[in-house]
Amino acid sequence: MSDAERLTDDGVSGDDEFEPIQVFPEAEEMDLRPGADDCYKCSTCDTNCPVAEVDDEFPGPKFQGPEQWRLKRQDDHDIDDSVMKCSNCMRCDSACPSDVPLSQMHNTARGEYVEEQMDKFSREYVRNRILANYRRLAPLGSMFPRTTNFVMGLSATQWLGEKLLGITGERELPAFATETFREWWAKRGGNATSKKRAQKARVARDSESPSDRASGHSAREQTERGGEQVRSDEKRIAYFHGCYANYNTPEVAKALVRVYEHFGYEIMVPDQSCSGTPMFANGMLEDARRSAETNVRELAAALADGADVVASCSSCSMSIRQEYPELFDFEGTEDVAENTWDAVEYLRVHEDLEGELEGTSIDGESNFAYHAPCHARNQGLDGQTMEVLAAIDGVDAHDVGDSCSGISGTYGWKAENYETSMKIGSEMFDHMEDADANTGLTECPTCSMQMEHGTGYEITHTLEVLEAALVGTTTEANAQ
Repeated sequence: MSDAERLTDDGVSGDDEFEPIQVFPEAEEMDLRPGADDCYKCSTCDTNCPVAEVDDEFPGPKFQGPEQWRLKRQDDHDIDDSVMKCSNCMRCDSACPSDVPLSQMHNTARGEYVEEQMDKFSREYVRNRILANYRRLAPLGSMFPRTTNFVMGLSATQWLGEKLLGITGERELPAFATETFREWWAKRGGNATSKKRAQKARVARDSESPSDRASGHSAREQTERGGEQVRSDEKRIAYFHGCYANYNTPEVAKALVRVYEHFGYEIMVPDQSCSGTPMFANGMLEDARRSAETNVRELAAALADGADVVASCSSCSMSIRQEYPELFDFEGTEDVAENTWDAVEYLRVHEDLEGELEGTSIDGESNFAYHAPCHARNQGLDGQTMEVLAAIDGVDAHDVGDSCSGISGTYGWKAENYETSMKIGSEMFDHMEDADANTGLTECPTCSMQMEHGTGYEITHTLEVLEAALVGTTTEANAQ
C-alpha cells in the first residue's frame, strides 16, 4: 500500500486529495479536523478553565471540544447540554500547547445545540436570546433612560426577571446614559460619510491661505486647535465602540475620542452592530452572522478610506480579530481582523504613548486595583495597562492577578450560573480588597460590573485615566 493509500487512524483510506471532515454536519465551511487531531489529552485546558475549577459537574473544554468532535465523527451523537455551561472566557485557547481551536469548537457546538436540541419556547431559550441581543433592546431603553433606569431598579422588576426569565435578581441592571455616545458624537459634529468628509476636506484645502500652505498649518489643523473635530489625511481610525460604551458608559467612548485627538487622529464612527460576543456565548450563531456581516462591510469600507479599526472593549476586539475569521468568510473578514486593534495597544505601537505620559499626573484617585480581562489576556495584552500607567506621576496600579472575574458577559447574569460566577470571582475580589486601592480598573464592561458587584468599589476604564493625564478634566473637555 502506498503512502497515499495508507489507512488513517479511523480506518479511512488516505490520499493526496484529502476531503475535510466537518466537525458538525451543519457547519458547512468548518474544518476543525487538524486541530482536533492535535489534541493529545494533556488536560491543560481543563486545569485553566475557571468553570471547571469550581463546578465539579462541568466536564471541561477538552470534552466540549475534541472529545465531542470525535463522538460526532464516529456516530450521530447529540451535543451534550453541558456545552451551555461554558462561559466563553476562551482561556482554553491560550492554554493549549497544541493550538487546538477549542473556542471555535465550543462556538460551533453551542450553535448546533441551540439550533437542533433547545426548545425554542423554553424559558432558557427566550432568556438567552434576550441577553444575546442586547443591541436590539438597548435603543428602546435609551429612548427614556431615566424612566427605564427607575423601572429596572425596582426590586419587583428584578424579582420578576428572575422568576419569569431566569435573569438573576442578585445583580443591579446596568443604567442607561441620559445621552448615548452616538448622540453626543452627532452633536459634536461627528464624522459624516466618506463622501461628505472628502468634500469638507476639499473645501478646507481651498480655503487655506498661501502662508498656511507654506507653513504646513492647514485649516483642519487650525480647526483642531479650536477644540472641534480633528481632520487628517494621514492619521485616521474607525472606532468600534460596541453596545455598552454607546448606551451605558459613553464616558469611555468620549475618553477614547479625546485621547486619540490629542495625538492628532481623525476619528470615524461607522455604522455598526453588536460585535457578536454575547451571541457566540449563547449559541445564537445566525444572529452573530448577521451582526458580523454588517460590521465587516462597514469596517472594510473604513479601511478602504485609510482608517485602522480600534475598539475600547477587549471582548469586541477579540471577537473581530479571532472569532470572525474562524467562523465567517465574508469578503473583507480577514482584512478587517488583521487591521483591528485594542485602543491602548494601537497607541503603544503607533505613538510614543509612554513618552507622552512622562511627567503627567491626574487629579483625584490615583491608586487602582487592575484586572486584566480574559479576552485581553487571550490577545497578549494583559501587561500593557500596568506598563502604560507606570509612566504617569503618582499613579499606582496594582495587578490583582490572573484570575477570571467570573461574569464572562451574559454567563453571570443567568440565575443558574450566579453562584458559580461569584465563586470564580472570589479570588479577584480578595486580591482587590488586599490591594492598596479603592478604585477598580479594567477594559471589559462586564468585568467592571462583577468587580463593582463583588467589592463595592468604583470602577473606571484605562482610557479614562489616560484622558485625565493627557487632556485633563476641564469643563471645556467635558462639554465637548
